[in-house]
Amino acid sequence: MLFPPLVLGLPWMVWIYKALVLLVIACPCALVVSTPVTVVSGLAAAAKAGILIKGGIYLEEGRKLKSLALDKTGTITQGKPLVTDVSVLSGEKGRALQLAAALAGRSDHPVSGAVSAFWKIESSGESILQVSNVAAIIGRGVKGEIGGQQYYLGNHRLVEELKICTPDTETALGKLEADGKTVVIICNDKTPLAVIGVADTVRETSRQAIQELHELGIHTIMLTGDNELTAKAIAKNVGIDDARGNLLPEDKLAAVTEELSRFGTVGMVGDGINDAPALAKASIGFAMGAAGTDTALETADVALMDDDLRKIPQFVRLSRRTAAILKQNIALALGIKLAFLVMAVMGLATLWMAVFADMGASLLVVFNGLRLVRKVK
Repeated sequence: MLFPPLVLGLPWMVWIYKALVLLVIACPCALVVSTPVTVVSGLAAAAKAGILIKGGIYLEEGRKLKSLALDKTGTITQGKPLVTDVSVLSGEKGRALQLAAALAGRSDHPVSGAVSAFWKIESSGESILQVSNVAAIIGRGVKGEIGGQQYYLGNHRLVEELKICTPDTETALGKLEADGKTVVIICNDKTPLAVIGVADTVRETSRQAIQELHELGIHTIMLTGDNELTAKAIAKNVGIDDARGNLLPEDKLAAVTEELSRFGTVGMVGDGINDAPALAKASIGFAMGAAGTDTALETADVALMDDDLRKIPQFVRLSRRTAAILKQNIALALGIKLAFLVMAVMGLATLWMAVFADMGASLLVVFNGLRLVRKVK
């Protein structure tokens, strides 16, 4: 506005008008509004689909996902196991089940729930034994005192650490584990009393979800505290690339850290307290919203409200679509501004054109971003 009239002696009104045109065109409204409108639209679309995302950063990160780690019980499987086998190793079957049910009643693990439910059917109305000094053994099971004696209900690892794993116990465990079943042992600190086999059905949606993830180019790995044989059997059943069993919470954390170093952006899906460290470490943590514990939901970045694993490939597709529309919006905002900027310098743009370049571009990016609110596929 000042230079041409003062230095070159050109008309003031012409250059004041051109300066006003340039000032309106230079307004960054469209560029500024393009990102939040697109991201909020993506978050709203995800919420409509039953995917609750704790912030736009996770929606934007989803498109970069290269690997996904999944827990087994309650994630890939229904989390509603049933007792299928009871192999007595010492004493009577009824007494072993009574002790197991007493300890299982003090745990919130799905396998414990199966043992408690089985005892109610088998007991014919007998009362549950009283347990004192109950303590969870992370990644292994639970212990407590019954009638003044210490008892344990846990997995294969627990019996080995107690150094009471007999050849008969190994035989019973091996048979059930080879069938892809989860196995728990009721024992005291001297001898195993019974081996209990529990089967959990795979979710109907798990196979389709894994297939869709592979189609999106995402590597899958299952991390579970169950034995290795069960882990591999379930993984083969649903088509997962890799499976690791007998994992404690710190082992799951280490596995996710390894995946991060290999792939860069890694997701973790879980529903229990044991999954919390891995959920926190992953680039994006996914919690099963209905079956998940409070700890898992609090730690995770995304909650799947109906426990449907197909929501994860849906989330990834939405993230990629959001990124594409975001790029379109930035290109629209900058492209329109640049075109009118050149026209303004050449003296071809009028003030009403400048207003169109400003407000028109803003409206364009808003409407383009709102396309995400439509049904997510």
